[in-house]
Amino acid sequence: MTTRIPLDPLTDEELTALVDGLAGLPYGGEAVDQRTHALQTAWLAMDAGADDELVVASALHDIGRARPVRAEHPGLPHEVAGAEFARRRVSERAAWVIAQHVPAKRYLVATDAAYHALLSPASVASLKAQGGPMDEREVAEFAAHPLAADAVALRRWDDAAKDPDGPRLAMPALLAAHARCVAARRA
Repeated sequence: MTTRIPLDPLTDEELTALVDGLAGLPYGGEAVDQRTHALQTAWLAMDAGADDELVVASALHDIGRARPVRAEHPGLPHEVAGAEFARRRVSERAAWVIAQHVPAKRYLVATDAAYHALLSPASVASLKAQGGPMDEREVAEFAAHPLAADAVALRRWDDAAKDPDGPRLAMPALLAAHARCVAARRA
């Protein structure tokens, strides 16, 4: 899947402001705030050897909860608002993976018997609101998408990124990954 350059790629200042703007925002009853969660998810992605675009998408997977993105896309679920934002400012691949990180949870609950036990109480509660496990048709459709493995990987990093003392990707490393993505798309 080729990724085209977004019409208006994020600047370093914009990306920093977005991530820093997540500081102090609650994360659904979890022990970390949105900023810590975002940077920890990105760290887990980088630690797993993800490419730069997936690292950036991991950092921005919940960006639909950021005040400026919510203001741009009022009333949309956070994954949809985040995907709309990413489509315009990051890449189509990032947008798809961000949009699918919630369905990926539903997919994993339906396909991995041990996965449900790994979910935090807050994540179990949100699973019910998100529609519960996928049915067989939904599982087949999700699994058939060429980026399904990326969404599943992001979902697993998302689930693991709830440790207030856990490692976080430093902003300079996130900015460097983003800059490499932009440069690669322009090449």
